[in-house]
Amino acid sequence: MNAIVTGATKGIGRALVLHLAANNYNVALCARNDSEIQVFLGELCEKYPKSSFYGLASDLERQNDVEAFASFALEKLETIDVLINNAGLFIPSNLMHEESNALERQMKVNVYAPHFLSMFLVQSMIKRKRGHIFNICSIASITPLVGSASYSISKAALLTLTKLLREEFLGSGIKVTAVLPGATLTDSWAGTTLPPERFVLADDVAKTVLNCLSMSAGANVDEIIIRPLKGEI
Repeated sequence: MNAIVTGATKGIGRALVLHLAANNYNVALCARNDSEIQVFLGELCEKYPKSSFYGLASDLERQNDVEAFASFALEKLETIDVLINNAGLFIPSNLMHEESNALERQMKVNVYAPHFLSMFLVQSMIKRKRGHIFNICSIASITPLVGSASYSISKAALLTLTKLLREEFLGSGIKVTAVLPGATLTDSWAGTTLPPERFVLADDVAKTVLNCLSMSAGANVDEIIIRPLKGEI
């Protein structure tokens, strides 16, 4: 089985790759930092020598990088069973005080990149009449966060993209799932004094995705909301 994961060296992306590898998936991944990719690939190859892992440094704000990674992943894996659009850009700000390019930058990473990757890589799935696309959205997709204005807009757009993909691929054998985590304990919360149990863990999100992948061919999980037990932070 072959999977693609974007934004894969930290947080939710890293947890996703580790769980996929533990379940015998070959994985093509990307992140911005090449040195982090190479270290992660070394860890994966050492721990899971029977599987194959490929990585490419990519800035998903750049369309050329998005296209290059799509071609790279397809060349290395040849067929795609799972695509997880996880990479995200978060620029916190109130709407009236954010930088003029904040919405554009976040739309490029959070919407344009998943849109292109889905359209490009789904061709491999269509030919075999099976595959699964996961878009890692956010609780902000359905509950706008005032202090994260353009981020909320971009994540709402990603949820709409996911719903459209789901409808367009009905009857094709291709599954599409939106995952909407609340506050998740990743590097974006570095330095917090809040205890881990106040958050969703990256591992929780990864386990949920793997559970979806274990379901029967006739079942599609359309949308998953994972929130901290005590509510949002």
